[in-house]
Amino acid sequence: MSRIGLKQIEIPQGVEVKVDGNHVSVKGPKGELSRTINSDMKVNIEENVLSVERPTDSKEHKALHGTTRSLIANMVEGVHKGFEKALEIQGVGYRAQKQGNKLVVNAGYSHPVEIDAVEGIEVEVPANTRVVVKGIDKQLVGAIAANIRAIRPPEPYKGKGIRYENEYVRRKEGKTAK
Repeated sequence: MSRIGLKQIEIPQGVEVKVDGNHVSVKGPKGELSRTINSDMKVNIEENVLSVERPTDSKEHKALHGTTRSLIANMVEGVHKGFEKALEIQGVGYRAQKQGNKLVVNAGYSHPVEIDAVEGIEVEVPANTRVVVKGIDKQLVGAIAANIRAIRPPEPYKGKGIRYENEYVRRKEGKTAK
C-alpha cells in the first residue's frame, strides 16, 4: 500500500488503541469500543498518533478513508470525554420523568410514552422539560436522542414538541380572518 492518503488522529493520555488486521478497539477511562473497518483501509499507530491510509485515489477509497478516520476519531473521543445530546420539551403539560430504568414522556397523547434504557447509554432528566442523553458511542447517543425527539417533533405553528437544545424551528403564520 502506498501512502497516498494520510489522515491523523492524536491519541490522548490514558486512551489505548489496538489494531488487529481490520479490527480496531479503543479503551479509555469511560469504557471500551471496538469496530471492524473496511479491509482496504490501513491503520497505523506511531508515537500516540493514529493514521488512516487508503490504497488509491479512487472515489470509493476517498469516501471510505474519510469515514473510517471519522469513526475511529469518534471512538477515541467517546472513550476519553464521552458524548451528550440535550433535548428540550415545549408545550403545556408536556414533560418527561425517569421511572427506574425507563424514560416516561407525556407529550399530549392519551397515554405516556415509555422508552426503555439501552446498555451503554445514560438518560438524565435534570428538569421535567429537559432530557440529556449521554454515552461513549456517538452513533447510539444520536439515535436514542432522535427516537426521543420523534415522539413529538416540534410543529411550526406554536412550536410545541420535543426539540434538540438550541434547535431552530421555523415558525409559520396561521390562518387570518377576512
